[in-house]
Amino acid sequence: MAEAIVTPPDGGERFERENRVVTILGDLPQLSANVIEFDSSFEVGPHRHDDHVDAFYVLEGEVEFTLDDGTVRAGPGTFVAAAPGTLHGFRTNGPGRARVLNLHAPDAGFADSIRGR
Repeated sequence: MAEAIVTPPDGGERFERENRVVTILGDLPQLSANVIEFDSSFEVGPHRHDDHVDAFYVLEGEVEFTLDDGTVRAGPGTFVAAAPGTLHGFRTNGPGRARVLNLHAPDAGFADSIRGR
């Protein structure tokens, strides 16, 4: 039987790192949802995934996404999705921290990698 996941405001599994905080809101084999808060010293360099979509919804701040066809600066309310095989990476130039909702479909082990498993 399928499970339902309900995560209340300020809920989820929170993992504080040196220059970022990742909160797992929920994970199923088909999808994981995470909030990533990060400052300008954190960067995910350009990379590709062959097995899942990596999608982002900017909640706060300005995020610079590197994509196959160039760089996009994205503010709150912007949605970016990298289909399997698409080059993508992201960072912020500040000021302050940025926050994104990050979705992986399917999860492809991402939530467990955050947990250090």
